[in-house]
Amino acid sequence: MTDATREEDLPAALPTLSRAFGLGEVRDRQFLAHGLMNRNWRLETAVGTYALKEVTDAPLPKVRRNLAVLVDLARESVPVPAPLPAEGGDLVVEADGHGYCVLTWVDGEHVQGTDLTLGQVRDLGALLGHLHEGLRRCGPGPVPKQAPVAKVRDVAEAERAAVALLGHLPADPVTDFDKAVSEALHDRRRLLARHADACPEGEEPTGPYGWTHGDFQYRNLLRREGRVVAVLDWDRLGIRPYGEEVARTAQVQFGVGGVFDLDRIAAFCSGYRSAIDLSEADLADAVKRLWWKRLTDFWQLEFYLDRQDPAFGEMFLTNEALLHWWTDRADEVQAAFAAR
Repeated sequence: MTDATREEDLPAALPTLSRAFGLGEVRDRQFLAHGLMNRNWRLETAVGTYALKEVTDAPLPKVRRNLAVLVDLARESVPVPAPLPAEGGDLVVEADGHGYCVLTWVDGEHVQGTDLTLGQVRDLGALLGHLHEGLRRCGPGPVPKQAPVAKVRDVAEAERAAVALLGHLPADPVTDFDKAVSEALHDRRRLLARHADACPEGEEPTGPYGWTHGDFQYRNLLRREGRVVAVLDWDRLGIRPYGEEVARTAQVQFGVGGVFDLDRIAAFCSGYRSAIDLSEADLADAVKRLWWKRLTDFWQLEFYLDRQDPAFGEMFLTNEALLHWWTDRADEVQAAFAAR
């Protein structure tokens, strides 16, 4: 689906949404093309400027639950946009078969993790710790006594997935991209064979757990004058090990161009551990589990083949380079995550 098509789907729903949320006249709208999943617009209305999101990637009851948490998080001094209630108090309105929510517009920019100073990176880690602390007090429900489990994919299953994906590619690739993907899949199969005995033990990660954001990365962070002014996109709010979110965030933020920025990973983890007491052993377990997950899954390539979206194809190749770099320097990566 092109950005133009994605934008053209909205106008029929606008009058319904404007009435429901009390927006008055919509004077201007701008489609925000940087989102990978949900669709977003900036609306200039008679009563103010808002972000409108069409939910395409999460069940609507879950979205309603998550939006309600933002009100309480704001009281915890976590920088979050305020959801606008519709008439009757609902935070999600359904129109033309789709769900929409409206949030206050926050001016800012998305800045990649590797463009931050080390001080900003440390502050980012502390912010994630502060967010986890806030969610302990105002998450959408109690945290179960039973720790969450994380499926550990075995090598045989990953091998079958790689072979199936190769079957979706031309037998004799012609384009440079198809050649690169085919070569990457063959390399992955060799990597799987070499590290088949490195599988994490069991499906229960170690360390503390609780409500987490689920996608704490630069596309969901707005900065102004060097500071985070809004944490966006709460669709993946869920109960996870804290170490899992720390490791994933560091990978997405500081694993750029096929390599890890180890100095920034160290600063980020140091900042987080100044707020949450996460042990070196628990972080090591989380990092190993994330590495194994990246070794055994192919989600970006699966999305590319399903949606024919080149962004996911490029993401697959970039993350493939990072996986090999990470595997070759596993001890250095673990040392960076252990920073205090």
